[in-house]
Amino acid sequence: MTPQGRTNQLLYQAQLLLEQEPGTDEQAIPRQMAHEEGALALCELALESLLREVTEHARLASHDWRELLATDGHQVAELQRLRDIAAQPDSWLGWWIARFNALHTNDGAARRPSANPGVIAVGNSVSLGQALLSSLAQAKQEIVTLRETSQEW
Repeated sequence: MTPQGRTNQLLYQAQLLLEQEPGTDEQAIPRQMAHEEGALALCELALESLLREVTEHARLASHDWRELLATDGHQVAELQRLRDIAAQPDSWLGWWIARFNALHTNDGAARRPSANPGVIAVGNSVSLGQALLSSLAQAKQEIVTLRETSQEW
C-alpha cells in the first residue's frame, strides 16, 4: 500500500466507526464512546501517516506528530503549514491535538452524556463523534492541498 493509500484508509475507517449506530440497548453509550475513541485513535494514526506521506522528500527518521509539529521541528514547508493550522485552537488540527492529548489521559476523550435531569443542555453542543466527523471533512480538504504541495518537490 502506498503512504497516500494508508492515510486514506485510516481516515475512511475512522469515518466508518463514527457512522455506526450504537444501538439502543444497555451497552449503547459505552459502544458509542468506543466508536468515538477508536475513531480518534485512527485519526492519530492517519496524522502520522500523512506526515510520513508529505515529508517523504525530506527523508525524516521519525514521523511522530508531537516531534514534527513542535515549533522547533524540521523546517519543511508542509510541516510549517500544519504547525500554523495546529496553532489555531478552533482549526481541525488544533482540535484533533487537544483530543489526542485527552485520549492519552486516564479519563480519555469520550464522555458520557449527562444523566442529571437538573443540568440544562447547551443548545449547540455536539457529541465528540459529530465534531470528529466535521473535523474529518476539514482535514480531507487540507490534505488535498498538502499533497499537491508535497508532489511539487
